[in-house]
Order: sequence, then C-alpha cells, then structure tokens
Amino acid sequence: MRVAAIQMVSTPTIEQNLFAAARLISQAAEKGAELIVLPEVFATLEGLSPLAEVGEIAHPAIPSLGATPLQDFLASQAAKHALVIVGGTIPLLSRADGSLIEDGRVRASSLVFNAQGERVARYDKVHLFDVQVSDAQAQYSESLSYEAGSELACVEVEGCQVGLSVCYDLRFGELYRQLVTLGAQLITVPAAFTAVTGAAHWEPLLRARAIENQCYIVAAAQGGRHSETRETWGHSMIIDPWGVVLDCVNTGEGIAIADIDLARIDDIRLRMPIAQQRRLI
Repeated sequence: MRVAAIQMVSTPTIEQNLFAAARLISQAAEKGAELIVLPEVFATLEGLSPLAEVGEIAHPAIPSLGATPLQDFLASQAAKHALVIVGGTIPLLSRADGSLIEDGRVRASSLVFNAQGERVARYDKVHLFDVQVSDAQAQYSESLSYEAGSELACVEVEGCQVGLSVCYDLRFGELYRQLVTLGAQLITVPAAFTAVTGAAHWEPLLRARAIENQCYIVAAAQGGRHSETRETWGHSMIIDPWGVVLDCVNTGEGIAIADIDLARIDDIRLRMPIAQQRRLI
C-alpha cells in the first residue's frame, strides 16, 4: 500500500485551506497514494475563535443541527480519488455518542473516510497541548477551546490495521503501545508542532514510536509561518518499523510518500520479539 503524508501551511481562511488540501490530495493520488493523511487543523489553524463557530455536528442522525462542509469535503475527496483519507483534525461540536458539548468547546477529531466516501473511524485527541513554549506565542492552552477525547481508534485499510493519534499524543508512548496491542501496524500522526518544540523533539519522538512499537508511522504536519506569533515545524515524514525515514518534507507545502510493506513488520517483530519480551516491574 502506498501512503502519503500531506504538509500544509494553513491560513485563517477555510476556503483557501480546502483549495490547497484538494490540490495536494490530487497530487498525491496521481503519485499512486492509497492512504492519505492530512495535517492537524488543516482547515482551521488560525484566526478562528471560538472554534465552536466553525464546529460541525458529527452525528449523522441529527443533520438538522448544522451543516458539515469539512466532513463533506473529506468524503467527496476520498470518493473522487477512490482512496482513504485520514482527515487531520476538524472541530466537532458533538462527542462520538452523539451528545453535544455545551460549554463552547469542541473535540479535535481525526476522521477516516474510505474510498467510497463513507466515514469509517473517528478519534478525538486525548492529550491537549497546555504548555509554555519559548516562542512568540509563549502560552498554548488547548483545553480552553477543546474537550479531550477518551477512546482509542484503530481501523483496517487495505488489510493494514491503522491506529489514530494526534500531535501532542506523540509524547505519551503508552497510547501508542495500546494501539499496537489493538493490532495497529501503522499509526497516523497529524500534527502542528511548534517550530521550537519540533526542532528539538519531533523526529526523535516519531522514530522512537516507530522503533519501540515496530510499526510504520505516517506523520503529516503543518510546516511554516502562519502569523506573527505562530510558526510550525513541518518535516512531515513516513518512518518504517526499524526507524528508517522513508520520505520527508522539510518546510512549506509538500507530500511525503512511501510504500508500506506489512511483511517487513512481521519480519522485524519475529527477529526481535519486543512485545513478548516486555516486562513491567
């Protein structure tokens, strides 16, 4: 299976971001991609406060509560190109059980659409980025705008078990171990790492997650200057179960693309049976 990680430099304008995403999806499809991962907040990175104003209802049983242009976009792109799309993250006003979030916050939801344009999986970001960073923005407080998720998600794509994660989740290795326990052979990481934290930790963390879990990692990032106070690191990449970077986009828009070999996972796990040798003391 050929996979692609799309890198964007999203703007405050949703329409402009969707146009850019559609162009990059088309380019990846032309290169033979069967699974495409978009970056975190690909449509809604900057200038949208509160996010509830652009949030969408996720539950198909209650469409009357609001339009779903972002979900419609992802579904139509997947069907148009007959491929699977992991839609970075979009702001959803409702939880997976259909209940509404009533305090003005949203869920940062990573949705998966199959080649027929059907939504087949949802993961809500569990770990929220509430930290201080030595950059122009200084303070990041995602929990003011987002409600944390509480469930893991894994979905089959072309015979490959794909686990879902988002950005700051990357720093919590136990989440990735749980995904592999669920059967994940490939884990997606849509992200918007800051330039400061990305330069220090992005690639080491990604390679560590691939190596310790003996799985593929497909990391699609924001990568560039978005505003006077917001700059993201980029370096979208695809990493194999041995920790080898198969392809990488440094900064700016671009596409990292590589072929996934499930037999390589089996071989590495057979030769070095980490899962069986693991001991908790």
